[in-house]
Amino acid sequence: MTSSISDSVAAIQVSCKQTRFQIESPNYRELDIDGLNITVTASLPAGATKAKAKAASRSTGLEILTDATLRLKAGERYALVGRNGTGKSTILRAIAEKLIPGIPEETRIAILQQTNDGADGALAAANRRTVLEEVIERATAKDELEQEILTLSQGMDTTAADDSSSDAYATLRALRKLRLERLQKRLFVLDKNARLRSGARGMQARKALTALEKTVAEATASWQQDDSDITAEMLHAETQEAADLLADLQIQAEPARLAHIESRAKNILKGLGFSEVMATTKAVGDLSGGWRMRTALAAALLSDADILLLDEPTNFLDMLGILWLQKFLLASSERTRSDDTTSGEPGRPPPTIVLVSHDRDFVSAVACHLILLQDKAVTYYTGDLPSYEAAQAESRQHLHKLKDAQDRQRAHLQETIVRNMREGKKNNDDTRIRQAKMRQKKLDDRWGLETNAKGHRFKLNRDMAGFHHTRRAEIEVPPEARAVHISLPDPPDLRFPGALISLEGVCFRFGAEKKTRLPPPPWTLDTINLNVHEGDRIGIVGLNGAGKSTLIRLLVGDDAVTASGQVQSSTRPIKSTVTMHPRLRLAYYAQDAVDAIRALGGDSDSSRDDDAPLTALGLLTRDVDGKLQEGDLRALLGELGLPGRLASDTPLRRLSGGQLVRCALARLLWQRPQCLVLDEVTTHLDYETNTALRRALRTWPGAVILVSHDRWFMRGVIEGAVDDEAGSSSGDDGNGSDLDDGIGKGLGGRNLVYRLRAGKLTLLQGGLQEFEDQLEKRVEKLLQL
Repeated sequence: MTSSISDSVAAIQVSCKQTRFQIESPNYRELDIDGLNITVTASLPAGATKAKAKAASRSTGLEILTDATLRLKAGERYALVGRNGTGKSTILRAIAEKLIPGIPEETRIAILQQTNDGADGALAAANRRTVLEEVIERATAKDELEQEILTLSQGMDTTAADDSSSDAYATLRALRKLRLERLQKRLFVLDKNARLRSGARGMQARKALTALEKTVAEATASWQQDDSDITAEMLHAETQEAADLLADLQIQAEPARLAHIESRAKNILKGLGFSEVMATTKAVGDLSGGWRMRTALAAALLSDADILLLDEPTNFLDMLGILWLQKFLLASSERTRSDDTTSGEPGRPPPTIVLVSHDRDFVSAVACHLILLQDKAVTYYTGDLPSYEAAQAESRQHLHKLKDAQDRQRAHLQETIVRNMREGKKNNDDTRIRQAKMRQKKLDDRWGLETNAKGHRFKLNRDMAGFHHTRRAEIEVPPEARAVHISLPDPPDLRFPGALISLEGVCFRFGAEKKTRLPPPPWTLDTINLNVHEGDRIGIVGLNGAGKSTLIRLLVGDDAVTASGQVQSSTRPIKSTVTMHPRLRLAYYAQDAVDAIRALGGDSDSSRDDDAPLTALGLLTRDVDGKLQEGDLRALLGELGLPGRLASDTPLRRLSGGQLVRCALARLLWQRPQCLVLDEVTTHLDYETNTALRRALRTWPGAVILVSHDRWFMRGVIEGAVDDEAGSSSGDDGNGSDLDDGIGKGLGGRNLVYRLRAGKLTLLQGGLQEFEDQLEKRVEKLLQL
């Protein structure tokens, strides 16, 4: 624990505005920090000094925030919004590890990180805790409490023994050992404070650290003291102190309280998709990465945190889990936890929630405030993401109109100034000359905004008080962030009509090839009928484990090229057949496409002559094997958002998740397929890239088969919805076509949503909304448990 946090202190350099007169807020459930600077540097050696850390941050550091303001109000729900690579996860980590000066140590902070499944999974594999045990231990530190009780109990039992194993000093040594362990934990906190603070506050922190170091040294010497040096009075007093402390700890570990916590943990695990058998018998070390992340999420939700930080909590959840989490966060935030007589715990106010998620519907439903991270600064907006985008578009349009009108007025004034000066000098007319000079003075000194920030008429002495201000601010239209654009190549003509893919009466189950006397397992896919034609948009929804990936593997067949560049090994049906158009080019994006490419770029490719790190262009060049020229490959990568040196010079291991998705799509699209099969393609994409891909797929003439838990993305690609995109009007796709007629009138084909459940594929006449309505009823039942 110490080393990991120390590494964080070295890798994340944080400073903020503080004075020696600053008094920390008594409300430790909220943050109010000005002048915040966060820089990420390479981890330094253990003995590196603070001066070396600052020098490293200045020379090689990546600035995340510069002179920013971080304000979190108690009990509010925030969404941290920004593009991939802007430092959202770094900010959450700095808050969670209390690297920011001014965060009180008594503040309880729980965090779900995107990388929570690494060391935590290894720890769980070592001690073989079940899922339920791991969640309770993480949320309540129950193991630490039980270990302290065990240490004191063993000491007292040894002292009270009647046989030769009795030791009168065992209780005293157990108490002193416990004291030393607690002091060492406190020493770690003070050491971190001394690292983070400077000036008068830093001097005070270093004095406190020095004083505690002496106390720790004395406690160490006391614990190692010989029995002969311990007086009878010391023995009696400390033995009684140990008995009192043990009684207090046992009250904290009261069975009724732990039973209440266990009941809450079971309900949370059930809402996240764990069955009771899986939660109580399955070891965390035996879980996959996705289930370990759900375990970490359950622990964060169970904890009584003052500030709850969630980094991509929906990544490994199906739609039922996303809806449950959405309702759970709203319920826990909108009501104060009442006193519970069963647990004996006083009611605690709702936590302050900060979440990072690329699921627009989830963010819009949960967050009341947006923290917008852009250009190393943060701005705040009260409302959801669609409201913010609409307000920004409206404000920008209004400022454009003001600026255009003012530019026309300026041109008119300049024209009259020139004319009046010419006519005044020609006719010796002082009035015209004086009028021209007054107008010129207005242009020079009083030209600018005619209204203030509240929309009222501008007054210099009120809105720009101070004798040094003589010129109003110009009307400046804030520049739009560079839009993300994705262009998909048009598919070639099939030459003769027919269904692209046809499944008729297909049945499949696992283990059918094994001949046993046991009854056969249930059908994973039972009598599936599905036809895909040119221009169709087919969405497949269902819960995790329903068989969606199995259906996709069966559907793509033997000849589908995956995003990992390999031919997909098919899953063959047991009954009936799968037929494909003889000229069909089909491309398949699998869930693990990004991980596969990341593994390829993990080190230098030994198969290359120059032994250089593998880049996106190099990977695509190897895939096409001379079938396309480098210029064509660069054009394709550029259309997908990997232009120039980013494609040819940046190693794969340095690309973000969203950029790796683009690389994976390039590996599919260079063959210009007529049908794209996409399985969870949005997992690593930010809002802008997600929107660009959604728009590109909606207007692409080929067929799309999509499996996704992202409701917003599914509505746009499959159902053609555009009313929730920034700058678009409801019911219009931008080309004059009316989308209010519902599903079934897509671009050149059908728009269909199917649900896969219990092996059956059912067409949802009401589309995705019908599936959401069905899940809402299940969520309500889960929340009532």
